[in-house]
Amino acid sequence: MQTRLTINGNAQTREVAPATLLVELLRDELALTGTHIGCDTSQCGACNVLIDGQSVKSCTILAVQVDGKAITTIEGLADGDTLHPMQAAFKEAHGLQCGFCTPGMVIAGIEIVRRHGPDVDAATIAHDLEGNLCRCTGYMNIIKAIQAGARAMGQTGASAMGETAHA
Repeated sequence: MQTRLTINGNAQTREVAPATLLVELLRDELALTGTHIGCDTSQCGACNVLIDGQSVKSCTILAVQVDGKAITTIEGLADGDTLHPMQAAFKEAHGLQCGFCTPGMVIAGIEIVRRHGPDVDAATIAHDLEGNLCRCTGYMNIIKAIQAGARAMGQTGASAMGETAHA
């Protein structure tokens, strides 16, 4: 079945089997392996991607369901060698340990900022991270990273699509 989609800014048409999950298309056919599969049951958030700017667990949606949509994976957030502000905040605030959950957490952080703005508080972040699992940390540095990323996104005008507003 033909599916038209834009992945990380690149428009393309893909032939996919009707039962192919978006995460399978991304990882297996497009080699975008930053989107992880942690549970395959929508429980962990490791497979989060942005679909038209909104965070979606890519293990819960068929590739054919994103026909005509724009998908942004963790690989599509940076602008060349310049990290998206949320990615930079995770690096600077040590919001990771093993790194397996980090791509999904970064995407979740961008979604939190999209919904709540750059002044989001720690309690809101903690609540909104339910459904995103990290087996290594106590979430404190993840929450700090999202707060720092939110402030940076507010200051730079970075969007949920990885783009920066230009004056």
